Amino acid sequence: MLQQQRRMLWATAVCFAVGLLAGTVVLWGGTRPFRGDGPVLVSGGVLMPVAVVAGIIAAAAFAVSTWMHRAGETAPMPTWQAVVSDISTVAVALALVGVAGLGVLLAGEVLATGLQGLQLPAIGGGLLAGVASALGGRFAFRAGIRLSTRDVASLLFAFLVIGTLFAVLTATDTTWWDRSFSQLGIGAGGWAFNGTVIIAGLLIATTGSYVGRDLHRMLGDAALRGIAVVVVAWSGAGLALAAVGLLPLDQVPVPHAIAAFATLGLIVAAAIATTVLMGELRMLRALTVVLAVLIAVAVVLAFVLRMLSVAALEAIVVGLVLLWLSTLVQLLGILAPDESRPSARRTPLRP
Repeated sequence: MLQQQRRMLWATAVCFAVGLLAGTVVLWGGTRPFRGDGPVLVSGGVLMPVAVVAGIIAAAAFAVSTWMHRAGETAPMPTWQAVVSDISTVAVALALVGVAGLGVLLAGEVLATGLQGLQLPAIGGGLLAGVASALGGRFAFRAGIRLSTRDVASLLFAFLVIGTLFAVLTATDTTWWDRSFSQLGIGAGGWAFNGTVIIAGLLIATTGSYVGRDLHRMLGDAALRGIAVVVVAWSGAGLALAAVGLLPLDQVPVPHAIAAFATLGLIVAAAIATTVLMGELRMLRALTVVLAVLIAVAVVLAFVLRMLSVAALEAIVVGLVLLWLSTLVQLLGILAPDESRPSARRTPLRP
């Protein structure tokens, strides 16, 4: 533990130094406004370059930590299991880029309200990039030491909150709340919401992969068929959510609506499939029943009785799913062994 703490301190220091240098180089050439005018992507301010630098360094810190602490973990695994593990690791690295980058942009949007007119030279922007890189890099390095299903779920929660808040702050339509969250994906600032749901979809699929990993550690190869159903259901829900961002409401409304409802249905299906496989846990069974009933009631209130807006329905469903998922990952953290469990099968669907 002490050795890990020393490594994390060194990682924090290295990330700060690299972020300082990279930020200074990228911003070299005179002073720039803290935020700039207009959309943050083209404002000419320091926030977007700092966000990009912090995101890249966070991903690099995660990759280095994974190599240092978990190299060779997939060596005894069959090819299919190693491929799933490697894809999940890459997905987490991409998500860390998004969390670090959007975290910088969100903090910058909040600070900009009290720092209007602030101009920063290259070294000032570099220092800002160094601090952001140190914070993001430390978190990412820690994640690479031992990445649990709870860590991936926490990353999903954090990313959804940060991304949604940033999309709300930069929304061009201030009355979006009267219709649906998808309104945030329209206009010049729509990239924030659309990018959030795309990466959140990737994280949901990754969470499903880690849930499958824990179920395999608990139940072994005998349950691989059921585990495959669980992983496919979560992956489908993640792909459907990503499609919500890839198919903006103002451009392709019908495919967008189909993807949104498919996300809802597949998440419920994934929750049920997971619960069936963990059938001995009465707590999870009861919670899954409550989840399904409350979602059904919310849908009726929104579309039949017209008592809820679509935005309110979406907020309720997301909150319920995250509450259910937080309980699931805590149970898996208690029940699933920490040790990796290579499969003895060359394919997950055949003995």
